[in-house]
Amino acid sequence: MDSVNKTLYIPLYGKALVSRKDLFLHDPRAEEIWAKEGFPLKGKSASQWLAYYMGMRAAVFDDWVRRQMAAQPDAVILHLGCGLDSRILRVDGGNRRWYDVDLPAVIDQRRRYYDETDAYRMIAADVRERSWLSGIHARQAIVVMEGISMYLTAAERTTLLTALCEHFEEVSLLTDCYSKLAARLSRIKNPINDVGVTQVYGVDHPAELTVSGLLFVQQHDMTPQSMIDQLPEKEQAVFRKLYAGKTSQKLYRLYEYRSI
Repeated sequence: MDSVNKTLYIPLYGKALVSRKDLFLHDPRAEEIWAKEGFPLKGKSASQWLAYYMGMRAAVFDDWVRRQMAAQPDAVILHLGCGLDSRILRVDGGNRRWYDVDLPAVIDQRRRYYDETDAYRMIAADVRERSWLSGIHARQAIVVMEGISMYLTAAERTTLLTALCEHFEEVSLLTDCYSKLAARLSRIKNPINDVGVTQVYGVDHPAELTVSGLLFVQQHDMTPQSMIDQLPEKEQAVFRKLYAGKTSQKLYRLYEYRSI
C-alpha cells in the first residue's frame, strides 16, 4: 500500500488500544486485526495520547451514525475511506444497506477480515471519481467521512460532495477536517509523517465544504468530557492539554451537513 493507505493503521491501533483498555469504544475486531497485522508504528503515531484521540473520535462518529440510523430507517450508509474500521459491527448496522468504500489496495486488505452479505458491500474505488456511486440505488444516504477530507484538495472535496448531492435526494454527512494551520504544521510534524505522508489540506470555515444543495448544520466536539472522564484520572489533564484544549480546537474540526 502507498503512504496514504498506510495511515489507516494509526486509527486502527487507537481503536484496538482503547477497546483493550475497556474505555469508550468496544472494538474486538480492531483488537484482532491489530494483533494480526502488527504494522510497526513509530514516533508520535504510536503515542497512547493519539490512540485515545483516535478511539474517542471513532466513538463520536459511532454515536452520530446510530442517531442518524434511527432517524432515517430507509437511508443507506456510506463509509468513505473506511480502512479496516469495524463501524458496521460497533453500531449494529448489519441489517442496513451499508457500503464501505476505499482504494483497491485497502479493500484487498479489508476482505481478509470482513465478508460481504446481501446488505453489506465493499467498494474498491477512488472517491474522487463519480463512477463508484452508479451501483448504489437509494433516495437517502448517511455519509461518514472520517480521516479522509485532509487528503483531498478543495476541488476534489467539491467534486465528491457535489456528486453525493446529485446522486441522492437526501444526504446527512459528518466529516472531520484539519484547519489550514494544522495542514501547514503537518508538513513539519504530524503522526502521519511517520508513515510517509507529507501533503494534506485544511478547512478554516464550514462554508468551505458547502456545495449546491448542502447545508452546514453544526460543529461537533471530537473529545466529549464524558469520554475524557473515562480515562485514568492521572492521564486526563495531559489528554486535555494535547487534544481537547484551545490549541487542539484550532487544528481539528468536526462538521455536520445535510442536503436541502
